[in-house]
Amino acid sequence: MKKIVPDPPVSRPFSRRNPAHDLANQAVRHALANTGINGSLISTLQPTAAGPAGPDNLFSVRPGISAEEALIHVSMLLKSAEEVSDEITEHASGIERGLIWSLVHSVEMARGVVDALLDGNRHAPG
Repeated sequence: MKKIVPDPPVSRPFSRRNPAHDLANQAVRHALANTGINGSLISTLQPTAAGPAGPDNLFSVRPGISAEEALIHVSMLLKSAEEVSDEITEHASGIERGLIWSLVHSVEMARGVVDALLDGNRHAPG
């Protein structure tokens, strides 16, 4: 017997999507699309405010750091994460290797965006 239509999509009992994450992404996209700023956004950013740098509150962010300096530090942190992840990937096997490679790729992309933002603002007409 020939089947005329394909099977309906399989419905999963749960979703891996995080609604809070989706809302946060939507808010960021909306804010970026509606800045109304002509020129460099980085120059309009205020310096850092003091705040915790992790869940344990052992370390904190110093207040008064410029956005450019903060982004440079983020780039260095991402570079370190790339190097550590690359090293771990060499010792992993199976699914762990794929997951770590995915993490490395995400960190590399994040660092690429930060570095491109910094480079674009260094060469922008001021």
